[in-house]
Amino acid sequence: MSETVLVEDAGGVRTLTLHRPAQRNALTAEMQHELIAALLAAAEDRECRVVVLSGGGEVFCAGLDLKSLAAMGGHTPAQHTADAERIALMFRTLYECPKPTIAVVNGAAIGGGAGLATICDFTIAAPAAWFAFTEVKIGFVPAIVSAYLVLQVGEKRARDLLLTGRQVNAEDAHRIGLLNELAPPGALMERAQALAATLMKNSPESLRLTKALLAAQSKRWLDAAVAEAMAANAAARATADFREGVAAFLEKRPPLWAQQ
Repeated sequence: MSETVLVEDAGGVRTLTLHRPAQRNALTAEMQHELIAALLAAAEDRECRVVVLSGGGEVFCAGLDLKSLAAMGGHTPAQHTADAERIALMFRTLYECPKPTIAVVNGAAIGGGAGLATICDFTIAAPAAWFAFTEVKIGFVPAIVSAYLVLQVGEKRARDLLLTGRQVNAEDAHRIGLLNELAPPGALMERAQALAATLMKNSPESLRLTKALLAAQSKRWLDAAVAEAMAANAAARATADFREGVAAFLEKRPPLWAQQ
């Protein structure tokens, strides 16, 4: 039974809830495996018509679990590559899910969490939600998520978000195309259910074929971009800046970069 991803079915809508609220739903390897498995199961289940992705507690997802990353300091290059491949598979499985996907973002969506939120077909956020791709602040590289972000908002805006690591509030995220809709306070899931009901009036086969068509149009570019991103992700974990950045974050102090 899954412990870090809760699964609930109601009226053709399958809700997957990231469930590590005490850790701000930070993504561990276990959680990534469970999310991949849950998405694959939803794809195969004829009773599931729409997938909703949410975060338990006050945060949607804080990105990769930094304590887990810190423990990877002794990993071999092959292990770092395997870690990158798992992250890439998680994003690709979500992107290519044959069922319509809706992210409901109740709070912060950071790094890989922002990737999960915006890779979904539809992203609905509460006014208090915010987004940030903060990898450069901890000496990491926003590698795999960068490919999808370029598809979502274009290269110029992706460069802004990835190089600054700045926070973007829900209103600005909607303005630049990270979001489809801002929900009134307290109505986040209600709006997601209304959208799901609209989607379920359409032909399931047409939805599947349309999603496959859209994915195929980007496949060649995305294959190359993700391959380069996986290599960058694995390489970044071996740098001194990454080790210092993660240590500084966990110790709640400013990082001391080697080139400063």
